[in-house]
Amino acid sequence: MKKAALLLLIMVLFFSCKKDTKTNDIKEPSQDSIATKIYPENISKIFDTHGGLETWKTMQSLVFTMPKPNGDEITTTNLKSRESLIDMPNHTIGFDGNEVWLLKKDTTAYKGNPRFYYNLFFYFYAMPFVLGDDGITYKDVEPLTFEGKEYPGILISYSSGIGESPEDEYILYYDAETNKMAWLAYTVTFFSKKKTKDFHLIKYDDWQMVNDLLLPKTFKWYGFENKVVGEFQKEMHFVNVFTSKEKPEDILFEKPENAQTIE
Repeated sequence: MKKAALLLLIMVLFFSCKKDTKTNDIKEPSQDSIATKIYPENISKIFDTHGGLETWKTMQSLVFTMPKPNGDEITTTNLKSRESLIDMPNHTIGFDGNEVWLLKKDTTAYKGNPRFYYNLFFYFYAMPFVLGDDGITYKDVEPLTFEGKEYPGILISYSSGIGESPEDEYILYYDAETNKMAWLAYTVTFFSKKKTKDFHLIKYDDWQMVNDLLLPKTFKWYGFENKVVGEFQKEMHFVNVFTSKEKPEDILFEKPENAQTIE
């Protein structure tokens, strides 16, 4: 009942009317810039296979749930401002467009870094569409081989000053027959602030159709060394996925009085 009530509250906040809205420092991309931006042919075909970048850009909100052993983790994101809210059994992490905050629901200590975590799974989940953001460069790389099949790769890198960790790099591997995204190799530079060649690997194992968009249903992590796929490590499922053209209410992301600001 608590989970159902929380999801109902989020939906109510999406569609409720609010006269006073705050000004956000993050600018939304103009429709002109969206229409005129040219992407490499291979990434464009991947966008199209997953429902189209234009369809994605009509959406203003994304909600998904990750079932975990200690309870569900529900992530809500404003797709334009990238404000976010992660509701967990013992904690809530939020980003109001300026600050990351942490709210403790009880005495349980949060084991992790909220600033690192607040948009981590959003980026993984919103693939391949977040690879259409500004400040990205694309480069073809050697394919990934798994069970005798080759998956062409596209290296993704960022301009200086883009996001929390512009040193991060991704490699999107895709099925050349279907143009569907298949794997994501990624580096983690949040803590070191230095580029690394130590890639981790996620298999986008299953997909689900949500509002004409093909979005992930299951992730599987594998070992990855010297660009060779290793042993299966773990998996993550996504349920209760919701997208909308309606903007989430700003109050959803506002820092509560008893929450801690994360520097």
